[in-house]
Amino acid sequence: MTDPTDSRQVHDHREDRNKEIVARYWEALYDHDWDGIASFFGPDSNYVDVGTGEALGGAHGPDEIVARLRLGLEPVEAHNHQLGLMIAEGNVVVTEHAEEWVFHTGERILHPFTSVMELDDDGIIVRWWDYSNLSNLLDNAPAWWLEHIAAGYRDRIEGQGPPRV
Repeated sequence: MTDPTDSRQVHDHREDRNKEIVARYWEALYDHDWDGIASFFGPDSNYVDVGTGEALGGAHGPDEIVARLRLGLEPVEAHNHQLGLMIAEGNVVVTEHAEEWVFHTGERILHPFTSVMELDDDGIIVRWWDYSNLSNLLDNAPAWWLEHIAAGYRDRIEGQGPPRV
């Protein structure tokens, strides 16, 4: 018989819940469901591509996170997900996966990476850090896409005022 006060069972439930939330998030991302994506984040949530030296520490809050994702993904003809391992410990979920980026100009890039997400007790993703070899993507993407993303996303956020500096 199981003991309902056993802390291992509480952790298992939280970890299972967090993995389910992250799996639903990946579905929303690869469907490019921008409103759905925003619903997974709170005002203090942070998204960073580690190793890029991003100004201001990446994107903060749902509006910036979605604007940043849209900047890179909207012009892509196809954006396919290849899920690998997903593990959870406490409030952290780690996903090993790859994305296939297909551009209308014929380029195809398979981009493997690992995502580390921390969720709060309410199931909100508060920290999403991606670890990858970004040169794989940047060295193989078409020049028009690189020019497009160089414009940045912060000035595209409606209702946010001028870009942060």
